[in-house]
Amino acid sequence: MAPLKLPRWTIFAVLTAAFALSHAFRTVVTLIARPLHLELALGSEAIGLIGGAFHVAFGAMQLPMGVALDLYGPRRVFVLVFPAAAVGALLVAVSSGAQGLLVGQLLIGLGCAPVFLATMVMIGRHCPPERFSGLTGIVLGLGGAGMLITGTPLAWVVATWSWRAAYVVLALASLAAWTFALVLLPAEPPETHRQRTAFIEALVQVKAILARKQTWGLVALGAVTYASFISLRGLWLVPLLADRHGYALMSSGHVALAGSVAALVGPPLFGRIDPGGRSRRQLIVACTLLYALLFALLAIGMPAIVDVALTVTAGALAGYFVLQYADVRSAYPSNMSGRALAIFNTSMFLGVAAMQWASGIAASAAGAQHAAPVSAAFWIIATLLVAGTAAFALLPWPTGTQRKFFQE
Repeated sequence: MAPLKLPRWTIFAVLTAAFALSHAFRTVVTLIARPLHLELALGSEAIGLIGGAFHVAFGAMQLPMGVALDLYGPRRVFVLVFPAAAVGALLVAVSSGAQGLLVGQLLIGLGCAPVFLATMVMIGRHCPPERFSGLTGIVLGLGGAGMLITGTPLAWVVATWSWRAAYVVLALASLAAWTFALVLLPAEPPETHRQRTAFIEALVQVKAILARKQTWGLVALGAVTYASFISLRGLWLVPLLADRHGYALMSSGHVALAGSVAALVGPPLFGRIDPGGRSRRQLIVACTLLYALLFALLAIGMPAIVDVALTVTAGALAGYFVLQYADVRSAYPSNMSGRALAIFNTSMFLGVAAMQWASGIAASAAGAQHAAPVSAAFWIIATLLVAGTAAFALLPWPTGTQRKFFQE
């Protein structure tokens, strides 16, 4: 089917809608954590693994998807891969045990893997470099609207019908997004005469990027920042509110909705105030330390209204993550930026999987000792944020930003 020729904003709208669904998939587990425990007798560690499975597949596929996008174009890759998300959602909906849930989550992560990279590729090809932070921030903000779905709306679906119905709804929405992409996204001719060479060159270029000392600070911080937000919003928010404060599912959904609305504002705002260079990196460090403090306060255990305020604040502050994308893009030559962004995305989403797994283990261990599971999970998250910040600040910085964080 030949795509229609429509204005450029239509391209971004289609991909942003799919990106919103990706956000819904990665945060829906918090709504079904208690039903999974009650219906399937799954513990915190198992639920943490199920929540992290999406991010394992998503993160592991970032580099292959980046290469495929370069060779075949966003439309071909999206149309071929995204249906896996719908198939995975349906598999989750009919699963009766942890194994089926894990496989379904892995398929969903695979299907969603090319969406944001495809959007950044389109921005990079069709817009001037100075607009990258601002436009990426807008896409992140609008795409974050997918978390609104996993607030009150899907909480109502789960409470009214079941957790399985929530995944059926997401599967149908994914099929609709795929249909719009099939009709609207423009095709781009593949570089057929250089496909094999390009793939080999891509692998060599990845090795060159990983050999740069500056990469490891970027990767260390990338592995913990977004992971902390998704672990809160996508896994521990409902257990926090239900177990510590006795909130019902719908009430927890309202809090999730408020945090998601706050998360929509942050990326465009931080994209506009991006100071660039060393100042950008100092702002990233300051925001990450503040983020660690928020999780430490959640771990301590505050009154309900304070915990709600902290979760909403965490959603708003999460917008500073857009500065990390701009930082990665500016740290490498233009011919390396696509692979560098793919490596960064890989670290982010594998970091989510690792953090959800680690926090799940901590929660299970705390429960076995008759301590508060969610508090243990949040202490782990706060500790990892501080460790990632230290690595980012102390490891070598790219030329032009200066390597000494405290150097004036």
